[in-house]
Amino acid sequence: MAKIKLTKNELKNQRDSLKLFQRYLPTLQLKKQQLQVEVRLVREALAEIDRHLQEEIIRNQKNLALFAGKDAEQLRDLLQVSEWRVGAHNVAGTDVPVFESLAFTEIDYDLFSTPLWFDDALEILKKQIELRLRRSLVEEQLTLLNQELRVVTQRVNLFEKVKIPDAQEHIRRINIYIGDQQTNSVGRSKIAKKKCELRDAALV
Repeated sequence: MAKIKLTKNELKNQRDSLKLFQRYLPTLQLKKQQLQVEVRLVREALAEIDRHLQEEIIRNQKNLALFAGKDAEQLRDLLQVSEWRVGAHNVAGTDVPVFESLAFTEIDYDLFSTPLWFDDALEILKKQIELRLRRSLVEEQLTLLNQELRVVTQRVNLFEKVKIPDAQEHIRRINIYIGDQQTNSVGRSKIAKKKCELRDAALV
């Protein structure tokens, strides 16, 4: 514990600090709770995207097996993202990225020289690309929220386990010291008064 001055000024400083810590602690605790809720929701959202992505892959396994050779190269050439818009959303004071929209470049291709399943394959892959991009944003949300939660938790612990107990202990020690000083002062005053009375009595 840091050394403190055992004075009335320091007592006032410690009381002011304690009030400040006790005023801010509930706000930090509330923010911690909000972040914990958001982290849980984002984890659930990530699990939901993973589930959708897995369903897409399983449902389209037969079509995916056809993506080989020259046709696969042609599909890749046609899957060009022209615009990916990402917004920002404030969660308990933390800005996190959110998916807004995704657009692919419209490229013409010869319907007669491509297989019948080509159109379906394009749509399947577009959907999977969108899901993967959404997932990357949700992962980024989770990282940012976890970082903020860690910082807020450290501050809550600092206030609860260090700052507030230290201020309370400093106040207790200063009060004891000042009380002892006052008691000693009263004792000295009584002794001095008694000596004066004895001296005056001796003179009479």
